[in-house]
Amino acid sequence: MANAPQGMAQYLEKFSEHSIACNSYAIEKLGIDRASCSIKLEDYVILCIPYQLGFKRSIFLASLSAQELIFFQKYVNQMAGLSISFNPEKRPQPLKFFLRCTLQAITPMKGRENSGLFVVEMKANPEAMVNMMGSYLENQERIKTQYEDYGKDPIHMTPETARIMGYNMFATISSAGQEARRVQIFTISSKNIHHLEAQGAPVRAAGTAVIYHLFFRKYRVTITGTVTEAVTMPQGLVRTQASLSLSPELVEIIDEYLYNKSKMNWKDD
Repeated sequence: MANAPQGMAQYLEKFSEHSIACNSYAIEKLGIDRASCSIKLEDYVILCIPYQLGFKRSIFLASLSAQELIFFQKYVNQMAGLSISFNPEKRPQPLKFFLRCTLQAITPMKGRENSGLFVVEMKANPEAMVNMMGSYLENQERIKTQYEDYGKDPIHMTPETARIMGYNMFATISSAGQEARRVQIFTISSKNIHHLEAQGAPVRAAGTAVIYHLFFRKYRVTITGTVTEAVTMPQGLVRTQASLSLSPELVEIIDEYLYNKSKMNWKDD
């Protein structure tokens, strides 16, 4: 019986077709230095930031004029050099990589003027880089499982809960055409939120898309959601329940809260 692949080989086999969307969370977790990322085309060095990272193909965002977008088209299908650094553990010195790749395409970015996307095909990935990206993707799989698990039991947001969770007792909700309004969280889980708004708040119809901003000590969490129910209470307050999309930041916060709470219960026993 053949041995199962380990380390780099395991990650390449498991995640070869996966990619990492480089939002602020991923950039922070991977420790990517945005100021030192660049693509070299002959004598030209173009500063860029990761937009999507993969083991086979990656995309980078650069600030380019319309003329520059046209000019650099001549380098499509030619060799390019990619400089990028990772420091997921926040060590004194990041790991810096210079990678040979092929420039597959340069396209304008929809909705962003003077911005271009460089699509590159990776020739080879250093083991250390594969391990860091693979570890990140593996952790995201765990977070997706926790998102489902932690969505089953709502957490009542008492002052003590907020203290343990590092919640700053400030959150807002907004929806299309309406300004952000402050809300008071009653219960929260990884998949649902239940909150109150002051008198005069709009009663949003079920199915309304909303955006929440939740302020924690560790993260300022932005989450999209969908209203499932909203009613006006006898006192005039508006009570709203909504389902939440996956937020790795919120899942991490709930995970740490449950761990810290279990430690406190263990000490009490």
